[in-house]
Amino acid sequence: MAASEAALQVLSGAVPSQTYTNLRSTSLLSYKYSFKSQKYEDFGCGSQKGQGIFQVHARSHVIRKTDGTFRGGQDNQSKPLRCNCTGAESVWEASRQEESKRLVNGVAKDLDNKSLEATQHFRYDKDDLLSNNELASDTAVGKTFSGAGANSLEDEAWNLLRASMVYYCGNPVGTIAANDPSDSNTLNYDQVFIRDFIPSGIAFLLKGEYEIVRNFILHTLQLQSWEKTMDCHSPGQGLMPASFKVRVVPLDSDDSATEEVLDPDFGEAAIGRVAPVDSGLWWIILLRAYGKCSGDLSVQERIDVQTGIKMILKLCLADGFDMFPTLLVTDGSCMIDRRMGIHGHPLEIQALFYSALLCAREMLAPEDASADLVRALNNRLVALSIHIREYYWIDMKKLNEIYRYKTEEYSFDAVNKFNIYPDQIPPWLVEWMPNKGGYLIGNLQPAHMDFRFFSLGNLWAIVCSLATTDQSHAILDLIEAKWSDLVADMPLKICYPALDGEEWRIITGSDPKNTPWSYHNGGSWPTLIWQLTVACIKMNRPEIAEKAIRVAEKRLARDKWPEYYDTKGARFIGKQAHLFQTWSIAGYLVAKLLIANPSAANILINNEDAELLSAFSWALNANPRGKRSRKGPKQSFII
Repeated sequence: MAASEAALQVLSGAVPSQTYTNLRSTSLLSYKYSFKSQKYEDFGCGSQKGQGIFQVHARSHVIRKTDGTFRGGQDNQSKPLRCNCTGAESVWEASRQEESKRLVNGVAKDLDNKSLEATQHFRYDKDDLLSNNELASDTAVGKTFSGAGANSLEDEAWNLLRASMVYYCGNPVGTIAANDPSDSNTLNYDQVFIRDFIPSGIAFLLKGEYEIVRNFILHTLQLQSWEKTMDCHSPGQGLMPASFKVRVVPLDSDDSATEEVLDPDFGEAAIGRVAPVDSGLWWIILLRAYGKCSGDLSVQERIDVQTGIKMILKLCLADGFDMFPTLLVTDGSCMIDRRMGIHGHPLEIQALFYSALLCAREMLAPEDASADLVRALNNRLVALSIHIREYYWIDMKKLNEIYRYKTEEYSFDAVNKFNIYPDQIPPWLVEWMPNKGGYLIGNLQPAHMDFRFFSLGNLWAIVCSLATTDQSHAILDLIEAKWSDLVADMPLKICYPALDGEEWRIITGSDPKNTPWSYHNGGSWPTLIWQLTVACIKMNRPEIAEKAIRVAEKRLARDKWPEYYDTKGARFIGKQAHLFQTWSIAGYLVAKLLIANPSAANILINNEDAELLSAFSWALNANPRGKRSRKGPKQSFII
């Protein structure tokens, strides 16, 4: 097969559930070149008008499709995603100038010789074969450590982010959680986590590198239909995995050959065995961002992608015993993935849920079969916004109202609907709450309010307009007023304050990793800087984010990009923090890119829908305290 044909086969990109065979005349060299072409349906992006970057990394397998179909749903429950690849047997001679201009006939005719680089020659030895992921990672990290190409903090961050990229059958499909070559105890940090990849994906989108995000979306979609069982029980079909890993395994029919397999984890192997509720919500948010940034709407319009969106929605909107519109989840089902007393209706999940509903409504294809789903979606949006804005909000005025609550009210128009006892107000909050500012509490259940400030939930409530405009400004006012507590020496506290003493022992189970002011228990997480930046840009207050970025820049690179920081003032690198944490790196890059181009934040922002706001106002005025209606509403909110 000619080199031009081989290159075109690769440009079409890999999609899940396809069968691959080896191209025998492919290269073991590492090439990088630019190309210009007509619109390429499987690769190009509308906003770049056919321009892109094609990369074949060292020891990667150049592959071609033998079956161009994509099968979603239940076709692959019993088998893993497999890519039947073997090593190449020969090497392209690409070092001569005359060959570079005819490498891809008709696509890269005028290819500049400078953009074609052969970086490494080595002999193929199938008994001693490094995986393409290991080699790409080691090479890039080595360059960063030696200082090559790291002329600034951002250059270093980009080198490290690219070093964390994971390849499946020669195509980038994600980034590993951490890439510290000095750490021999990787645990599961060598896997691609759905939530961890979000800032990486956003960074690549803002940089105009869409392929990795597209591949990630499609491959994780195929994993959605994987058979998920723990102790003879299977969760809902719409569940997305927490993470996946590319494994090289022997071929069933040939022990001398290997194949790459995507191995997902839905929580069966996770600490605590908790299913990741937030993975599917983040996936929908990233899918919308991909379409808005690249201009390529063909991905979200695919039948299998539409089916994947509906499966997630049906899982989230399923009827249950709960009386509230919020999602009921177990402890550890989101970014805080260990026992931290957030079981019930944590704010982070509700904000992501609301955002995902809005994103899904925007992307769902209009069809009669989806009418009931869209109706349920819109009704849930209205109910959820009323519930969060009315009952999760806390400021000095609301705090005083709770302080004067009457209890044991049995009536349909009770003021204290959840029977909250005033003695639940913690002493620290009375002193901590500023006169100007407020926030959404962490959780609400019968007779229980979690008054802790959770950063991600509050910031994303701003981004998706779950919080009102006034509430959004008040949240940012509180962050400014309590800068020394929430930012200090490194942004941003994951929650405030930390659990300690007997409370810590009971709620966390004496978790040695979540000691006071460490990890999820009041630790400081640099990755949260990108959510802060999006929220500040939405409210036209970018100076808050710029100040936080300057604080982070003083230490991040010097401290080797740690996962989190410890102590109340974020003075120490976390005692068990992994270094070169990918989402710490990507979070910083996204923040810098958005500050440089604030309008790009629109790919993540959900502005308040005028019709939804009208429905919300009607519902609140007609039933301000949730008094039960005997006749029920005369209209449904189909928007």
